[in-house]
Formats: sequence, structure tokens, C-alpha cells
Amino acid sequence: MTIPKTHRRVVLVRRPPGEPAETDFRVEEAPVPEPRHGEVLVKVHYLSLDPYQRGRMRDAASYASPVGLGEVMTGGTVGEVVASQNPDFKVGDIVEDRLGWQEYAIGGGPALRKVDPSLAPISTANGVLGMPGMTAYFGLLHVGQPKPGETVVVSAASGAVGQVVGQIAKIMGCRVVGIAGGTKKCAFVKDELGFDACIDYKAEKDLDAALRAACPNGPDVYFDNVGGEITDAVLRNINFFGRVALCGSISQYNATGASMGPRLLGTFVGKRVMARGFIVTDFAQHYGPAMRQMGEWIRDGRLKYREDIVEGIDKAPRAFIGLLRGENFGKMLVKLA
Repeated sequence: MTIPKTHRRVVLVRRPPGEPAETDFRVEEAPVPEPRHGEVLVKVHYLSLDPYQRGRMRDAASYASPVGLGEVMTGGTVGEVVASQNPDFKVGDIVEDRLGWQEYAIGGGPALRKVDPSLAPISTANGVLGMPGMTAYFGLLHVGQPKPGETVVVSAASGAVGQVVGQIAKIMGCRVVGIAGGTKKCAFVKDELGFDACIDYKAEKDLDAALRAACPNGPDVYFDNVGGEITDAVLRNINFFGRVALCGSISQYNATGASMGPRLLGTFVGKRVMARGFIVTDFAQHYGPAMRQMGEWIRDGRLKYREDIVEGIDKAPRAFIGLLRGENFGKMLVKLA
């Protein structure tokens, strides 16, 4: 394979106060780097777009450092090793790592892992068999701790994480209710993924009534991807000794000020509800068995997934803005190669 002299990458040029704009990013040409001892050069095939990247655009204390102005936007990638100075990786290996929004990147840190292309399409290393899949697996099973016969509610149910959460909950013998925006997403969640019900939050005028109808025995576990009014409605209806897995608050990521809350902690006391925030890397030491289990469920047809793919690195900023608006349908990826 001929390696070009230059490649394209997307850098952050402004920290948006609210919703990001395409002008907050710059697509630029840069020299293709050369790997040094212990490193590999990766030609990126797929770039992952995820809600957490909005937090990296802020210059604020968090569980991870922000992206610096003029630096490459952070993001998960899957690609092919095209040059190697690392004896553990050879040219042609397919690898996954968080190498950022660029066409070629240097890898070699402890997070770099090989991907077996015989298990599933390599794009899944950024989705159902990658960070989103692991988020769903551990957030539901270790934090939510569902039991057979319980009701699990998951918001952003058609998204990269939500679609996996609901299917695992079905495998565990639970009643599963999704919350998604639009008739097409709700139909996908019910008809293709096998959820028991799906609430279209864009169409429902009374979310509490819709939840009571979809969850006649009340929610026992809530997997929260969105925060805001949707989460308020679920928490008003949650059962005694319910569990809440706090994964994300995408409804508030573009907020220009602090939102009101927390408002429903009295419910947590009276109903003895447990809520726990988590980050997927909390469970990194257990990824191996989880990946094998997820791969088995995919091969058995028990775990399905949907991807939303755009082509070309120049499309990444617009696709990311759409992701934060809920315009994506499935795991959002940018195909580069």
C-alpha cells in the first residue's frame, strides 16, 4: 500500500457556548506522521461520533482532558496498520483505538487492540463490539442489575448504546420499554430489536401517562442516556428499590447555563432508589469476557445493531452536530477509507 505524504484531519478551533457549529472545526491538510519505536501508523477506516465528544469541547474539569484549540478532535477509530515499529502489530492488522478525527494516526499505547474481522464487520469495533457496546453491557448488567421479570426503561433507545441495552435486557428475561424520537425509530426499536414497547417522546403530550401505559408494573431499572424532562418523567414513576444507571445527559450537552435540579431526590429516599453514574472504562479489566459474550449473541442472531454511516472526513462536523440533535438513526460513524 502506498502511503501518501499528507492527509486530512479535523481540529477544534473554537469552544462553542451552546450548540456547536461547523465553523467550530477546521478540516486541514497535514503531513502523514511516521511511527517511531513501539508505534504503528494506522490508516483509519471508520471514525466514531459519540455524544461524550461534546464534553471534550469544553475547557472544564471532567473525567478526561478537553481537546485543546488547534488539536485533533478526539474520537474512537478502527483502521488498518500500514507501517509498524511494534513487534506486536504487523502491517495489515485491523486495530481499534481512540486516535481522533483524522485519516492517518499514530497508535501504540495500551488502549490499541487488534480486531478480528471474522467476528463481525470491522465497523462494529466502534459500536456494538466497542465502547458503546461495553457501555451498554456493564451499565445495564453491573449498574442496573436487572432481574428476570422486571421492567427496564431505556432512553435514546435507537442509539448506539440504547439499542444494545434493550436487547441485553430482553436476553435477561425483562420487559423492555424504549424511549425514542419519531415513528421510524420507535418502529425499529419494537419491530426489529424486539422491545416490548417504545414511547415516541416527540409525539406524546403526557410522558407520565405514556410510561404508565407502557409499564403497567412500573419501571424497575432505568438506563438514562438523555437526562432532562424524559428522565424526570421516568423517575416520577419508578418502582420501590429501582436502579438508575446514569450514562449520559445528551439533552443538556448544548445548554448554555446550568439546568434546574436535582429535583427528585425525595423520590429516591422514599422509594429507596439507587442511582449510580459510571464511565465504561471503570470496567476495562472485564472487557475480554464481555466482548466474547457479545460476539456470541451477535452470531446467534440475538443481538442486532444498526449503523448510520456518512462518507468523508469533511462530513464529520455536520454529522456530529446532527447526532447531538438526535438526527442519527443508530450508531453514528464516518467512513474514511
